[in-house]
Amino acid sequence: MNTILIKNARIVNECRIEEADVLIKNGFIEKIASDITAEDPYKIIDASGKYLLPGAIDDQVHFREPGLTHKANIYTESRSAVAGGVTTFMEMPNTIPQAVTQELLDDKYKIAARDALANYSFFMGATNNNLDEVLKTDKNSVCGVKVFMGSSTGNMLVDDPSTLERLFANCGLLIATHCEDENTVKANEQKFREKYGEEVPIILHPDIRSEEACYLSSSMAVDLAKKNGTKLHILHISTAKELTLFDNSIPLEQKKITSEACIHHMWFNRDDYKEKGTLIKWNPAVKEESDRQAIIRAVNDNVIDVIATDHAPHNIEEKQNTYFKAPSGGPLVQHSIQALLDMVKKGWFTIEKVVEKMAHHPAILFQVDRRGFIREGYWADLVLVDPNQPQQVSKENILYKCGWSPFEGHTFSSTITHTIISGVLKWENGRFCSELPGERVLFERG
Repeated sequence: MNTILIKNARIVNECRIEEADVLIKNGFIEKIASDITAEDPYKIIDASGKYLLPGAIDDQVHFREPGLTHKANIYTESRSAVAGGVTTFMEMPNTIPQAVTQELLDDKYKIAARDALANYSFFMGATNNNLDEVLKTDKNSVCGVKVFMGSSTGNMLVDDPSTLERLFANCGLLIATHCEDENTVKANEQKFREKYGEEVPIILHPDIRSEEACYLSSSMAVDLAKKNGTKLHILHISTAKELTLFDNSIPLEQKKITSEACIHHMWFNRDDYKEKGTLIKWNPAVKEESDRQAIIRAVNDNVIDVIATDHAPHNIEEKQNTYFKAPSGGPLVQHSIQALLDMVKKGWFTIEKVVEKMAHHPAILFQVDRRGFIREGYWADLVLVDPNQPQQVSKENILYKCGWSPFEGHTFSSTITHTIISGVLKWENGRFCSELPGERVLFERG
């Protein structure tokens, strides 16, 4: 691999901002110092006035391959991730076929080894009857096990109490859960279907995918984890009530039960359905303004441990449909860092907190091998951001295969100017520099 020298960067790392140079050789950060000179570097990048961040580790994306490639695929969505400064993604198993055997999981890794521009890992999927396959999962080369304790795209619902008990008791890997109580959701759907038929207003989505549905399921998962000593990570927290389930009194390294917030639950609230409609239909639903504010506070207070996207694209024709026919999910991975930096500008977060939640904490939580920090000897997964270069989201610069974004028309206050992945410069000033695949992420779990 080639040598890259980054000069005059404002490095945001481990709760500090300091100006320094960074020398990258053979994929790794070789040196960080105030003034570095290198013999015949392949590339010198002047980072004056820019922030240098560790690349984001997005622990929840849906790239739709195999089987749903009319919506997205690993190549197109990893390109979008790279352009957005996401250097590592962890992808979900609800594809076609579902990644619920070791062979099917390996098939996804083979696609990524060829097509993923970013670094990658894939979750093993749990069902009501595949515990033996789940228990074969290699803890040092797979990010975790995904359990849908609520139905979503792909309908991988795990609702058998005995299966859940055995899974939580026997799985040695991190279990990541989608938590919504199915019976509550179905009862709410029926109530509103009786009133409105198929024309249920989208603004009622948070009443169908309700606070009660989320809390019942999340609290059940927490009880199972406490009973069995399971390492549990609850994804996309959407309600203030669920925050009572989590503890911020101990360091992340010691936590057994952790949680994630997603961009959309901190950006949108119920009022936004009036303008955005089904484009912001997610499971769990975007809810009240009070929930949005509580989630932001919980991120700052370390009640919530990481920030991710739940990037889940659908074609625009699919989304622009009636309530029950419009699928849930939307594309976010290209704009997650920019959205968070807008939140920094509004005073909701510090940039140090953004780096902590999108890079440091995912690395700690998943025990990622030498990624997530700007440290000598670590993989060079780095992002340069110009905080003074606004960028408007338009159809011309949206890279998702689906071709749309809930942020379309919004002008972000910053621009991702460079993305380096495993020491390779992939993105520079609005263009791709390399189509080399990223690296399979490994984990240090003993």
